[in-house]
Amino acid sequence: MRHSIIPCRGQAPRPKLHAVRRLLLATNNPGKVRELRRLLAGSGFDIVTPADLGITLDVAETGSTYAENAATKARAFASAGHCLAFADDSGIEVDALGGRPGVFSARYGPAALDDAGRVQFLLHELEGVPPAARTARYRAFVAVADPDGAVTIFEGVQEGRIAAAPAGENGFGYDPVFLVDTRRTQAQVTDEEKDRISHRAKAVLAALDYLRSVVA
Repeated sequence: MRHSIIPCRGQAPRPKLHAVRRLLLATNNPGKVRELRRLLAGSGFDIVTPADLGITLDVAETGSTYAENAATKARAFASAGHCLAFADDSGIEVDALGGRPGVFSARYGPAALDDAGRVQFLLHELEGVPPAARTARYRAFVAVADPDGAVTIFEGVQEGRIAAAPAGENGFGYDPVFLVDTRRTQAQVTDEEKDRISHRAKAVLAALDYLRSVVA
């Protein structure tokens, strides 16, 4: 895990954000909202969603990297909500596909595909690839932005393999084909176990350590 401070307009992040306890989740994805609420439970922050604040904002993910997309979303929602905002961008990287789908994970394949369709598209791309060569990783970048535009970035990585077929009902995205061990996919583990091992959990934990250090 690593983090870096990306100031906006040449401004350095403030050393302390006194009395700022609200944290806005910069996402409209219900799966991510559920997971982030779990990961941030007990953090001491008032976790709110765009819907809670009456914010209707859809930020285009046009960056060439996860970090750019996460920072763009965090800045936009922090400005709209006038509070700290917490955004993530993540994807799955398959070695046999040269790292694809990567930053395009949520938009992989034909435009009309949903999560299940993208999983099937990925499996089609991997037809004939033996199990040993189906190595992959989930990568997540979390961005925390304040209303002034300063952003801090954190990274989490989870190694695994791509299964031959989907299995499991938990999780979302590519979880049904992401093997976390020799027999289970990410969609077959409990929420509690996922929150200990996932790429997003690792990035969120690093972000929480930072937030607790700058919020009085």
